[in-house]
Amino acid sequence: MSASDTSIDARDWSLLGLLSVLWGGSFFFNSVVLKELPPFTLVFLRVTLAAIMLLPLLSLYRIRFPAGLPGWKPFVAIGFLNNVLPFSLIVMGQTYIPGGLASILNATTPLFTVVVMAVAGEEKLHARRIAGVVVGLIGVIILHGDGLGLESGQGIGILLCLAAAFSYGLSALVARRLLSNAPPLGTATFQMLASAAMMTVVAGLVERPWQLPMPGAETWLAAIGLAALSTALAYIVFFQILRRSGATNVMLVTLLIPITAILLGFLVLGETISLREIAGALVIGSALLVIDGRVLKLFQR
Repeated sequence: MSASDTSIDARDWSLLGLLSVLWGGSFFFNSVVLKELPPFTLVFLRVTLAAIMLLPLLSLYRIRFPAGLPGWKPFVAIGFLNNVLPFSLIVMGQTYIPGGLASILNATTPLFTVVVMAVAGEEKLHARRIAGVVVGLIGVIILHGDGLGLESGQGIGILLCLAAAFSYGLSALVARRLLSNAPPLGTATFQMLASAAMMTVVAGLVERPWQLPMPGAETWLAAIGLAALSTALAYIVFFQILRRSGATNVMLVTLLIPITAILLGFLVLGETISLREIAGALVIGSALLVIDGRVLKLFQR
């Protein structure tokens, strides 16, 4: 994909929808696991279990391990910026703020990505794209209305989640420059292995997981769901979209996550959908059409 190409085809729109469901569930899983486990231990379990799940697929698809230290360097970099740092910041942020507010702050990722990619000279700073991202953020705020859960003393949690969104923007730049030709399965697995090694050191030094009480079945099920669905499978989909449609486009998934969370609540938990939520979803949908650009081109013609 060229740096100037900003459209997304039908296949990648469907993959973005799937990815929004997978990543949207991570805020729920985090909330469950954090009841019994501290943040760094949660992240350690997430990346380690995901790495274990992905490893057998490498031999199945005959994907070789990177050769030597130089071969591992890109995966260490992307593992730190795409997993270790943002995962840790988000779960620490969720100890201060609710998961709903964390998902709203996570929706700022496309805005950070647009700026990072433009400053680095990877993608042009299109006015249409910036306008679309801003409109999408307005839609996310409408979607959640007054239920932000914002109280005094939560500024730290907000800053942590914003820092995570910025880290995702940087990771998109690194992945585009260093891993654009790597197979999605290999990239997902190798970055997860590098992340597991880093989190073993961090969790071991800070929280000493082996000294913690054994968590219950609900926590283990949430941790497995977090690793299998919101991490292992999600990153295979993520790197597939990244290769085909580019860094800024793949980060649009964070605008879709609040919509999928509400739809899952309606379909799975029987929750009601208000007119405000419908309005927010329509605003986000119009923002995505503006970013994609093809509808605007039809009107111009």
